[in-house]
Parts: sequence; structure tokens; C-alpha cells
Amino acid sequence: MDYQKLNAWIEKDHFPMPFMDQMLDGLAGKGWCYNQISIALEDQQKTTFTCPYGTFAFKRMLFGLCNAPATSQRCMMSIFSYMVEDTIE
Repeated sequence: MDYQKLNAWIEKDHFPMPFMDQMLDGLAGKGWCYNQISIALEDQQKTTFTCPYGTFAFKRMLFGLCNAPATSQRCMMSIFSYMVEDTIE
């Protein structure tokens, strides 16, 4: 799906993101996990799409949304801030 029109209306989140090459170097040979961020119930309608099987809306943040990376990074930093650069990258 193309979220360009939705992304054009979203207020941009400018949370600082780490440099990808530094992150990949730090993660080499390590395990990783993936966490899904819930979309607020009142905002789920903004992700609505229709297909032959019906109309659906996402309950978890898609990485096609412009603020998804910053929101995910902010969430991870708030949860794991005491572990950064010690046991997690």
C-alpha cells in the first residue's frame, strides 16, 4: 500500500535515529528481536484499506508510515535506556 498521502498530512517526528552502518557493525553475530507498536484505536481508521475480502485497518504500526521508525526508536529507548551500549545496541 502507498501511504504517501497519509504521510503528507502527518506531523513529522524528529526523534534522532542511529546510523545504520554503526548499528549493523554493533549487531554483527548477535541475536535480535522485533517489536510491534500498537496504533491508537482512534488512529487505526487512517490505515484502512479495501480488498476483495473486505475492509481492514492495521492495529500495529507499519514501517511504511513516516513516523514509524522514530516511534519505534523512542519506545525502545524508553524501555531499554539503562541497557544501551551495555547489553543491547
